Amino acid sequence: MTEPSYVVTPPPRVSVGVRDSSARFPVHRIYCVGRNYAAHAREMGHDPDREPPFFFLKNPDDIVEAGTAVPYPSQTSDLHHEAELVVALGEGGSDIAPEDALSHVYGYAIGLDLTLRDVQAEAKKAARPWATAKAFAASAPIGDIVPASVLGHPASGRLTATVNGQPRQEGDLADMIWSVPEIIAHLSRWFVLAPGDLIFTGTPAGVGGLERGDVVVAEIDGIGSLEVSIR
Repeated sequence: MTEPSYVVTPPPRVSVGVRDSSARFPVHRIYCVGRNYAAHAREMGHDPDREPPFFFLKNPDDIVEAGTAVPYPSQTSDLHHEAELVVALGEGGSDIAPEDALSHVYGYAIGLDLTLRDVQAEAKKAARPWATAKAFAASAPIGDIVPASVLGHPASGRLTATVNGQPRQEGDLADMIWSVPEIIAHLSRWFVLAPGDLIFTGTPAGVGGLERGDVVVAEIDGIGSLEVSIR
């Protein structure tokens, strides 16, 4: 009897638009930083002291771009928005020094870390991973990437999110507990970073629930805005 043969092909590359350009940024992996704003840490019931940062991951296929309608996941009744600065890496490496980290950055974007809050809460109670609460389909909306060669490296800037025109989140990049260079340096101790990696850098206070039909707009001064609807 002839054994069946299997052909393994690499998955299609996911890419994100680059502002004012026809270029596309191919995505390798998505890392996310947890509780990186003190006010958000408090609203989630945690002490915002400067403990070492921790990370979770999303899948490149979870990305959706601006203007996309995001399906309301059937596994939750408490879908939350989390507006975040996203860092796009143009160079990889390991054990990167903080003073060298920004030279690895290609650019920046606005993103939403969509979260199944009730699923996450149950996982926390059971001391289980958050993957089902964070890495679901269409959980990573992202706007166009603005190259650092155009923007520079913002250490401050107003970050907001509205739902149906009503203010929900407001903070400033300067409020991050861990700065972008520190995040890259710490992450590179655990993972070999690569060109195409995206890093969601945490969210300010004001996260909240979304309903079908809601329109979410996230903005960062100097970087732009991202609008998605929940269907």
